[in-house]
Amino acid sequence: MDIQGANLFFQLIARRYEKTSTVFTSNKTFSQWNEVFADVTIASAILDRVLHHCTVINIKGESYRLKERKEFMRQKQQIVNTLFEQGSC
Repeated sequence: MDIQGANLFFQLIARRYEKTSTVFTSNKTFSQWNEVFADVTIASAILDRVLHHCTVINIKGESYRLKERKEFMRQKQQIVNTLFEQGSC
């Protein structure tokens, strides 16, 4: 995210801070947020407000989308193998 986007996101969080609930979902750990935002200071300020009164729920497990993709790729490979064995490839 560029610096302007990071500033806008900070403003959103700052306005909501201690006034209303906010739910985040992310595939990044908190330590990786500095990679998302163009400015480490802004990332720290956002995290400071987000984590102050938060409840963190870590969900671990295999992604359903990834599971479906793996199955699709497995089936595709079976078709290729069958065609190869038949001499079609």
